[in-house]
Amino acid sequence: MTRQDRPRRSVLYVPASNAKAIAKLPGLACDAVIFDLEDSVAPAEKDAAREALRNYFANAPQQRQERIIRINALSSEWGTEDLLAACACRPDAILIPKVNVARDIQDVDDALDDVDADIRIWAMIETPKAILNLGHLAEFGRDRAARVTAFVAGTNDLAKEIGVLATPDRRYIAPYLAQIVVAGRAGGLDVIDGPCNDFRDLDAFSRECMESAAMGFDGKTLIHPAQIEAANKAFSPSAEAVGEAKKVQAAFALPENAGKGVISIDGRMVERLHLAQAERLLARANVTGDRP
Repeated sequence: MTRQDRPRRSVLYVPASNAKAIAKLPGLACDAVIFDLEDSVAPAEKDAAREALRNYFANAPQQRQERIIRINALSSEWGTEDLLAACACRPDAILIPKVNVARDIQDVDDALDDVDADIRIWAMIETPKAILNLGHLAEFGRDRAARVTAFVAGTNDLAKEIGVLATPDRRYIAPYLAQIVVAGRAGGLDVIDGPCNDFRDLDAFSRECMESAAMGFDGKTLIHPAQIEAANKAFSPSAEAVGEAKKVQAAFALPENAGKGVISIDGRMVERLHLAQAERLLARANVTGDRP
């Protein structure tokens, strides 16, 4: 699955133990759902959450949303049972937390070799060691491109582990987020930004989404349905951007511009790299449905 195959603008976390929240999912406009067996499920509820998830996937019809299950790390006491339950559910992807080295991904990848299902892998980048190993993780993602499809920034854990101050403008965490984006692009992966914890301040959330999109992220993880609309808007190409991209594409398609590396559009120099950017934007608009 390539980066443009489906949108991942709004990725909503839902505790696997929260039956009421799960029941509302079909009516939500988020692109993807992460059914969480890790942080949002208390240790005493792990077994029940796994069983509830098995029952849900066994009885729920296919949904428009991409469905991902976040397991506990395989090194934890719950990881193996989580992975077995996730494989039985046959989600679109399994999200691996606390990824430090490529081996953390490979262990899940190897386990999926024994499962007759098209299950992808998403990897969470939320530790200092993961930041240091981003190059290796991206190479592994590129080598296993058929299965590894996304990096997910775990901003809360990353800020805690590095010790940076969490500010509304995210000035101190931004350099690490930029590294995740670069690594994801190197591996041909989608890159999903971490959540905004204050779901009540939707104006601040919208600004954070727009800054995240400008940084190069493909989407954002969410903790409340109220955040879906702003995320979808921020990570979708605007009508103006789509119009400009179509203008660049049409100009290079003219017979007189065949083979040219540089042309002029409205007094601006436009190179073929801008054509490539325009075509990527139009492909993204086609996936998200934002076509003029």
